[in-house]
Amino acid sequence: MTTRRTVIVGASALAALPAFAQKIGPFDRIRAETGGRLGVAVYDSGTGRRFSDGAEARFAMCSTFKMPLVAAVLARVDRGELNLANEIRFGEADLLDYAPVVKANLAKGAMSIDALCEAAVVMSDNSAANLLFGQIAGPRGLTKFIRDAGDKLTRSDRDEPSLNNVRNGEVRDTTTPDAMLWLMNRLLLGDVLTPASRAKLIGWMEASPTGKARLRAGLPKDWRVGDKTGTSGEGYFNTIAIATPPGRKPILIACYLDAPGLESAKANAAHAKVGELVGALFG
Repeated sequence: MTTRRTVIVGASALAALPAFAQKIGPFDRIRAETGGRLGVAVYDSGTGRRFSDGAEARFAMCSTFKMPLVAAVLARVDRGELNLANEIRFGEADLLDYAPVVKANLAKGAMSIDALCEAAVVMSDNSAANLLFGQIAGPRGLTKFIRDAGDKLTRSDRDEPSLNNVRNGEVRDTTTPDAMLWLMNRLLLGDVLTPASRAKLIGWMEASPTGKARLRAGLPKDWRVGDKTGTSGEGYFNTIAIATPPGRKPILIACYLDAPGLESAKANAAHAKVGELVGALFG
């Protein structure tokens, strides 16, 4: 039977199942404290253990879409269809409200595909993302890439900033935490990209400062963490992360929070609490 909360563990972890069950309650407390919907999915690639809570519900991706977007660009590079050194030209008409890196290069009027990918992941530059859409046939091309990777639920329909406007019950530009977790596994740990491209993408996620107050703030300090955040004025606060404990294989986390009217500081604190719980469950 499918339920909101599932825990799947390997045989060696069966003895720990009661402890897992005891630690699940706080996720409901986070929902009560934020007044919102929360979906969390976690996968330990070393042990095969998986945890999910509210992870089958759809949420707006917001800027978490930039991870698969850049992966789609890197896949074209891997196939020899694009060159990271190629420059993409742009003008003032391409500038969106949040485009710190592209704006800084406006006088030059061009950036390499490599630099645009870095800007989209590290700084979540919206104009960089739109320019990269032009290299993969737009949102339709991204959805095709996602489907080809095996994810049948996540979908991209619009570019920035329209993609952030997702009403309740709408499926455009949405994912589920479970689906995103699967997609992360394919793109960050699987064979969709070459090892060099995977390392580049993960490196950009690790260099990003946008999630320091979210999952990273609650995860164990000795874990190496890379993430991609997504935020919308509609009340979406999202983080996807790859976290590697010392001497172990990566743990993937997808955390999506839909809480209209919630202050950013409280949303960040909720993500940090999720990080603490993940650390307790998988540490």
